[in-house]
Amino acid sequence: MNDFSSGGVSPEVRDLLDSEAQRINSVSFISEDPVQFPRRFSRLQDIEIVAFLSSIIAWGNRKMICRDAERMLLLMDNEPYRYVMDEGYEDLDPRQNLHRTFFGEHFGYFLRGLKRIYEKYGSLDSFSAAVRAGDSKAPSWKLVEEMQKVMCDVNHGTFCSQCLPVNLQQTALKRINMALRWLVRDDGIVDMGVWHSIPKSRLYIPLDVHVGNISRELGLLSRKANDRKSVELLTGVLRSLRPDDPAVYDFALFGIGVEGKRPSSLLLD
Repeated sequence: MNDFSSGGVSPEVRDLLDSEAQRINSVSFISEDPVQFPRRFSRLQDIEIVAFLSSIIAWGNRKMICRDAERMLLLMDNEPYRYVMDEGYEDLDPRQNLHRTFFGEHFGYFLRGLKRIYEKYGSLDSFSAAVRAGDSKAPSWKLVEEMQKVMCDVNHGTFCSQCLPVNLQQTALKRINMALRWLVRDDGIVDMGVWHSIPKSRLYIPLDVHVGNISRELGLLSRKANDRKSVELLTGVLRSLRPDDPAVYDFALFGIGVEGKRPSSLLLD
């Protein structure tokens, strides 16, 4: 068992993480993952809009997520930036179901906020730079805090937890951390590396139930809750292995166990 309290990771676990990250972080991963949608675009603003929308609805079955992301693109005529700036969302039925508990009213709320950001800053990356998210120890939480201010202001003082979590002291911020991995990591394989406001060394692992369980089985995490504190602890351990790029291990933690093999059996292979 690893001494995760001190950040120690056994050579066997490190080798497993490295090999699985390399195996999963491949072009073949793209076609079945929501990252495929922002990758269809070349203009920064289109990429940003689709990355955030695709990540916001990224809970539940991956096939359903991809199906509904495709539907959102069709709603925007596959021109997301034009759709946002032309306020196309104002014509959408607020009761239209887009994904599980995400409806037209939430879609409009989020895009209304993006329009305000684009009018003033030109891109979300420039907005992130302006609020100095990359200088924060927790860039994703800082970015969401600042985005919330804009979105609340432009939406009559209301918050929308379907778009952005409001309990920033507790939330693992899984979906936004995933979007930032797509936008920031720049190895040219799966992730796009189009943002410059946040260094990849300061990215955090997108923590969900599966990643949390695998991390505990590998001895990388002892905390039971899948909350912000656990994200910070887990990422801290992984950062000790790859200070420059801890989020690369998201591929490994996602992939381990998906095919039915438990981490213990993989360590014995």
